[in-house]
Amino acid sequence: MCAAPAARRPASADPGRTAAPGDATATGLDLLLVAPRARTGWRVLPARVLAMCAVELQKLRHDRTELYTRAVQPALWLIIFGETFTRIRAIPTGGVPYLDYLAPGIIAQSAMFIAIFYGIMIIWERDSGVLTKLLVTPTPRAALVTGKAFAAGVKALVQAVVVIVIAAVLGVALTWNPLRLLGVAAAVVLGATFFSCLSMTIAGIVLTRDRLMGIGQAITMPLFFGSNALYPVSVMPGWLQAVTRVNPLSYQVDALRGLLLGTPAHLAADFGALAVAAVAGITAAAALLGRLAR
Repeated sequence: MCAAPAARRPASADPGRTAAPGDATATGLDLLLVAPRARTGWRVLPARVLAMCAVELQKLRHDRTELYTRAVQPALWLIIFGETFTRIRAIPTGGVPYLDYLAPGIIAQSAMFIAIFYGIMIIWERDSGVLTKLLVTPTPRAALVTGKAFAAGVKALVQAVVVIVIAAVLGVALTWNPLRLLGVAAAVVLGATFFSCLSMTIAGIVLTRDRLMGIGQAITMPLFFGSNALYPVSVMPGWLQAVTRVNPLSYQVDALRGLLLGTPAHLAADFGALAVAAVAGITAAAALLGRLAR
């Protein structure tokens, strides 16, 4: 009499064998116990930058009024300052109506005002313990800073859309060429990236919100009035022209003006200067991030 064949045990029940994720005999429990394959090489940094940027932008879901309230100031600049100086024709703009000339400068200004106080948020994260938890993760500090900086750039881009709509309603002759608008978006994001990193760098030096607020208020107006946002460089005194050449806001305004209005601009030099400033800002902010968390 033949013995009945022994029941075949599943591969996962074999103590000497570990089921692979692609094994047809692997059970659901085996698949849960297998760690997912980690990103390696060049894919690590972009993935973590995008993750940090997404985390920052999630905060807008809880307080969208920030986007609306920040639109008031640029609207006042365009409606009151722009309309008034267009009538009196006090500033030579090369045949371009002053309101048209002013609109790109106000876009750059509103983006800078959003980004320049971004360091206050990172100090708040330090005080609440969030920053310490982020720094113990394997995410590079440069990725943390870059993610936050690009989130500031996206917020500034939303603000730029609001200003462009207001300018269009006021009759400003703007271009609607998709490629030029894409260049406008790149200029806004790069400028906001630099100014947010400048704010985070200052936060790493002063370490407190009150000091950062005071310094931020002290440098925003000099950066704005020391650029070509309100008047051409040719009408400035010599010392102010020298300041304009090292002011990243001037390169941002020049790029926006050339893209939106079609006026003569040095786009290659403008974007090159903005890219160098953004990289330098990310490097400086990442170097001081550990000091902020101590």
